[in-house]
Amino acid sequence: MAMNNSIRSLRSIIIIQEEVKVGIRTFAVGGGKAKKCSKGGGAADAPKSSTLSKEVKSTTVVGANILKDGADPKIFPVSEYPDWLWHLVDKRSALSELRRKNIETLPYTDLRRFVKLDNRARIKENNSVKAKN
Repeated sequence: MAMNNSIRSLRSIIIIQEEVKVGIRTFAVGGGKAKKCSKGGGAADAPKSSTLSKEVKSTTVVGANILKDGADPKIFPVSEYPDWLWHLVDKRSALSELRRKNIETLPYTDLRRFVKLDNRARIKENNSVKAKN
């Protein structure tokens, strides 16, 4: 009888342990293959040398292809691209800089930007005042 009770309690402990282990994640090491470890890394850690020629690198955008059957796009001469493309990376002035300038002398694009940023700042200020009350 005492033996039965101890076996039952062991079974319940084992069942509880198995239920707890369901949430534990384990990872296999090496994908089933044994690796030799050496100090200082190996050849696998070294950067791979490029198999593309310099000519291909200078005429195509390597790695820009997103299609399965497509090819990397070619690089065209500068004259083939629209003028607005080169101004996308230009720095635009901040609201504080626009406030320092005379509004009447601003070009139309800067004036539009000033109005947009000023409205945004006023909305944020009004929201913070309302949130405090």
